[in-house]
Amino acid sequence: MNLQPKKGNFMRLLTLTRRSAIALAIAAPITLPASAAMAEPGAWSDEPVRIIVTFPPGGTSDLVARLLAKHLDENFGQKAVVDNRPGAAGTVAADYIQQRDPDGTALMIANNAPFTIAPTQFESLPYDPMADFTHIAYIGASAPGLFVKPDSGITTVAEFVDAAKANSISYGSSGVGSISHILGKAVDANLGIETLHVPYQGSAPAIQDFRAGVLDTFYDMVAQNSEMIEDGEAVAIAIAASERFPGVPDVPTFAEQGYDIVIENWVGLSGPAGIEPTTADKIRETTLAVFALPEVVAALEDLGITHKAMSGAEYTDFVKKQIDVWEPLIVAAGVQGK
Repeated sequence: MNLQPKKGNFMRLLTLTRRSAIALAIAAPITLPASAAMAEPGAWSDEPVRIIVTFPPGGTSDLVARLLAKHLDENFGQKAVVDNRPGAAGTVAADYIQQRDPDGTALMIANNAPFTIAPTQFESLPYDPMADFTHIAYIGASAPGLFVKPDSGITTVAEFVDAAKANSISYGSSGVGSISHILGKAVDANLGIETLHVPYQGSAPAIQDFRAGVLDTFYDMVAQNSEMIEDGEAVAIAIAASERFPGVPDVPTFAEQGYDIVIENWVGLSGPAGIEPTTADKIRETTLAVFALPEVVAALEDLGITHKAMSGAEYTDFVKKQIDVWEPLIVAAGVQGK
């Protein structure tokens, strides 16, 4: 795969407007949209369905995929397996999916990286994020935060700024072009500092190196790392959400501390272009039924994911609009692909 990166202006100041914040923040009660096709939830294929994940095991997309696969089988009789295919900011997985037969047996957990970040990050992609996919079901969004070491003495964003200006600080992300990479660059630009980005293939190895003392900080989903916070292994000094996460209520937002930074990570279910509308409707209604199960709702809350049901048309329009929302953030951050 030949991905040619666009050139960005690293020195441009990134200021997230309220309009962008609203566009990125997705929060709504769990209700089926009136426009959704009301297919009966259930199995749509006699063959096992492969759910492709853009990152290694352990991250948000992976955990969502495993929730979906488990309950498709247990509650609706649809066999499903999770297949992790990380690499190149999620574009490896997206390219793989767009080449599959449109029979509903190969789907992917879509997210910001290959669909709303990569189109601006790279001059050329092996796929079109809209024309080459059937965007089936929106799942929800979660918010990342900034984590530091407990012995660093840093407890606020202001103290982080002082520390970064006094010494070199490294931060780990789940990969070049990932939401944690973009957030790190956004924070640097907004705070007027420059930290050292260290990309990994997924958040799990980045957190492992943080624990080992290799990294000074990392960006990742706050809810997903609540145990680290509770166990005193890391301090989350800010969350990039419009409001605090109820599961970790002591973690303030960037906005509360005077920095207008709101960046949220969305996930959905997509497949190759050409899936028959009746099959796509069946997949969507079954997926929405999975994420309405009380056990799954509780699991999403633990992950800090706010679920919202959308019709296929609404989800497709959402993905298209997110490309425009993210473009100025990526350009301002000067993100370069590899």
